[in-house]
Amino acid sequence: QVQLVESGGGMVQAGGSLRLSCAASGRTFSTYAMGWFRQAPGKEREFVASIRWSSGNTYYADSVKGRFTISRDNAKNTSYLQMNSLKPEDTAVYYCASAYRYYSGGYYLATKYDYWGQGTQVTVSS
Repeated sequence: QVQLVESGGGMVQAGGSLRLSCAASGRTFSTYAMGWFRQAPGKEREFVASIRWSSGNTYYADSVKGRFTISRDNAKNTSYLQMNSLKPEDTAVYYCASAYRYYSGGYYLATKYDYWGQGTQVTVSS
């Protein structure tokens, strides 16, 4: 079993920054990737960013490219999502997820992930 705990959410004005963290515990030695998704009220959960654990290769949704940066600290089993130039449309509950199966793609789909965190609220005011 793996437990994922997100932190770092909050309220910020448009143009501001936040950094989310996702700490993994339990069976973390066979992680293939970690990702971040978000869900706004009345909308479906959508992909934000992912990172391959061994290579560090990163993938982003077009809506956040150039503003968000995903990274990881292998020693701490932690993934980070640095969010800059935040917009009101970034308001959502942000979830981190971890994957324990190999895929050749960018881990864009929620179905590729095996464990999920509880989510953290990000609110961007205009």
